Amino acid sequence: MTATLAAYSVVAVYSAIAVYVLAFIAFVLDLSKRSAIAQASSTHAIAGVPEGSSGSTAGSGGTAVLEKAAPPAPPAAASVIGRASRYQRTGYALVIVGWVVHLIALVLRGLAAGRVPWANLYEFAMTGTAIMIGVFIFVQLWRDVKFLGVYIVGIVVLLLGLASVNFYVAVTPLPPALQSAWLVIHVFVATLGTGFFAIGGGLSIAQLLQSRREAGGLKRAPFLATFPSSEVLESIAYRVIVIGFAFWTFTLMAGAIWADRAWGRYWGWDTKEVWTFIIWVTFAGYIHARATRGWRGSRSAWLAIIGFVAVLFNYTVVNLFFKGLHAYSGL
Repeated sequence: MTATLAAYSVVAVYSAIAVYVLAFIAFVLDLSKRSAIAQASSTHAIAGVPEGSSGSTAGSGGTAVLEKAAPPAPPAAASVIGRASRYQRTGYALVIVGWVVHLIALVLRGLAAGRVPWANLYEFAMTGTAIMIGVFIFVQLWRDVKFLGVYIVGIVVLLLGLASVNFYVAVTPLPPALQSAWLVIHVFVATLGTGFFAIGGGLSIAQLLQSRREAGGLKRAPFLATFPSSEVLESIAYRVIVIGFAFWTFTLMAGAIWADRAWGRYWGWDTKEVWTFIIWVTFAGYIHARATRGWRGSRSAWLAIIGFVAVLFNYTVVNLFFKGLHAYSGL
């Protein structure tokens, strides 16, 4: 029975990956359509300027620069900028379908193992990517960030695919150090924090790109014209990262308590512990600098991106190539 459930779980994982790939394609097509519409809108705006007006329009008692009084976008552009396109709606629907299948794979793996399914790198990849997609879906209830679909789904397909192909392990009993309720609490909260950091990192990347476009660059990425402004992206990223930081702070505290119960000390400078602390310091610096020193724009965005890169490094390189008391989380 255990082997059967584990086999069904594997089938569900690969099915979820297939659905996510279809969602990724739909999101790519959405960006392509956005680019085409944005270019058409830009052409329309330029064509709407009377010849000889030198980029300005007359007003009562003065002039208005074209960039501040551009002609309205055509209806086709408004249909993409104002609401989700057909491709985006399709991509998001596929994300939800893939997530349901993904959750089924997690439940089957947990039933096969008789425990929570996050005791090794393969299982943690299953759980972490599922929570990442779950956070992406949850954030939609607050703000529409479907434009990050290519980024989020791309990361999930890459991580889940690599883990399924290269790091799959059969169901095995838990090592003694993991036989604790803290496994459920510590790891689950850590993956929640990772999910919010992933969204914040994507928003920060979009913010950097958007700020360059607003400064007159990135002419080859017209789809950015359909994204929120860099200021709005930065504001959303900050709020999302604050939530992730709260979860990560609890992760650090819960890990110390668990370490004391499992190994008889709260802190031992294990590689995993060190990188968890580095991540916490990076995002603490991001929040502190932005709140007290007024960091805005590219500096805060780069710090958020560096923090998420540290999260990915902790999850991949540290798990695979560094030895320590957390080695059981690697394989």
